Amino acid sequence: MNIARENSVKLLEEYIENENLRNHCYHVEKCMRYYAGMLSEDSDVWGTAGMLHDLDWEKFPDTHPNTAVPVLKDKGYSEEIINAILGHAYPDRTDVPRETAMAKYLFACDEVTGFVHAYSLMKENGLQDVQAKSIIKKMKDKAFAKNVSRDDIKKGAEEIGFTLEEHITNIINAMKSN
Repeated sequence: MNIARENSVKLLEEYIENENLRNHCYHVEKCMRYYAGMLSEDSDVWGTAGMLHDLDWEKFPDTHPNTAVPVLKDKGYSEEIINAILGHAYPDRTDVPRETAMAKYLFACDEVTGFVHAYSLMKENGLQDVQAKSIIKKMKDKAFAKNVSRDDIKKGAEEIGFTLEEHITNIINAMKSN
């Protein structure tokens, strides 16, 4: 069952007050839509998983993403979306492995979007001035965006079968898109 994007936006706004976290969710949505298009998957379904993947992070960081599951089920979101959201946190927070392409891409998009966004804030023209090689070089600076897992960024690219540079280039292009 596809749920109207407006309903997902309302749910996101109900659960997440922090504007930066909301923006992160919208960035992941864009990236998931981008990859869905590349793979001829349903961009609405993939985008919804991206938008709602951190629904419970702000209020329930210790039980994320498990606390969001009853809410998503109650609102009628599909098992496909819920399992992708659970899978993006495997094995650290859930016991649901990333078996579907959507779950693997959600994991791959999560950390890297935060890093790319943080890097773009340092650039005069934002994302327009960001290139994958610069991101890869900046990843070596452990003090920059220190809460972003470089290992997860690398593992995500591997899981979806892209080189790190290809994946980051795709993320930059997705984040630039309307």
